[in-house]
Amino acid sequence: MKKNMKFDAALKELERIVTQLESQDMPLEKAMSSFEEAVKLTKHCNRLLDEAEQKIKLLTETSGGRLEEKDWTD
Repeated sequence: MKKNMKFDAALKELERIVTQLESQDMPLEKAMSSFEEAVKLTKHCNRLLDEAEQKIKLLTETSGGRLEEKDWTD
């Protein structure tokens, strides 16, 4: 897995690995290697999602009719 892999590419690779694990009869060593890669991809996707969540801002309307930015977690 490339450290700078985009979310969509990482998710697509993760889906490919899961499909492969579910549909193929493979040696234990290969299955374990694929599983380890899937775990790394899952952690990478989660990190990217966490970073995106931190950047998201919500626009809310105040009682005076103005729009103000509010952090996603508020």
